[in-house]
Amino acid sequence: MFQKLAAVSEVCGAIPSIDMLLYNVTVTIDPAVAGEWLQWMREKHIPEVLATGCFTTNRICRLIHPEPEMGLTYAFQYHCNDQATLDRYFRDFAPGLQKDHADRYHERFVAFRTVLEIL
Repeated sequence: MFQKLAAVSEVCGAIPSIDMLLYNVTVTIDPAVAGEWLQWMREKHIPEVLATGCFTTNRICRLIHPEPEMGLTYAFQYHCNDQATLDRYFRDFAPGLQKDHADRYHERFVAFRTVLEIL
């Protein structure tokens, strides 16, 4: 496999590195509030995240086969151009936005966040 990749590189030239990041927030929410929560996310929270100017696009995904006893699971993906911009988001905006979410849906959700490099 690595020989094939080397051959592609020789024919096409070096494959450029794309300095774009994906900030992924995975949330499992209590089904009793899931409908209202998703509406709030779409109408209030996501527009506020995008209004920071730190992200170029976003996407909402839902886990297809959730564990019924665990709740409904969604992934919110935000594309960011570079690490400096993402650091600014984490420093200047994330604490307040996360607090708003936690205050509104206290003990009704579990969330974890990851940052991925888009290749």
